[in-house]
Amino acid sequence: MKRELIRNLSANLPDGSILEGIFTSRIFRNENSAEMLIYFNSLDYAEDCIEHFNSLSDDVIDEICYGLIESCHEDYGVNEDFELPEIENVREILEYCWFTSMIVDIPEDDGISYVIEGEGDWGEVVGFVIKNGSLAYVGADIEEYL
Repeated sequence: MKRELIRNLSANLPDGSILEGIFTSRIFRNENSAEMLIYFNSLDYAEDCIEHFNSLSDDVIDEICYGLIESCHEDYGVNEDFELPEIENVREILEYCWFTSMIVDIPEDDGISYVIEGEGDWGEVVGFVIKNGSLAYVGADIEEYL
């Protein structure tokens, strides 16, 4: 059964080995919309990752938000004028971040794994990594997982 979670599908490389498209994010937003880019090499696996991403538990979402707050305080970024206001609800950090893409590469094991990439108002690349269906990392060093 075709799920059709990815729109505007196209080849990212001339040989067609990497595909890209757009999908809708349930929680993590881009600057002006809920649409994010996705880069992948297997449509079925990419759609499995999107379904996993869009069904992250509240506990995992909160853990990601705590990690983003910590990243903001640690990394400060290039925008030295940015100061994170006092946050009452951990998810308020999402007002100061946006997420642009999901990078999917089929791992050697059978688990769901992907990287979500974005940026914070403090001028630092931020994101998080899901490995084997669990949160593995939140912060600015996501390129280590690509």
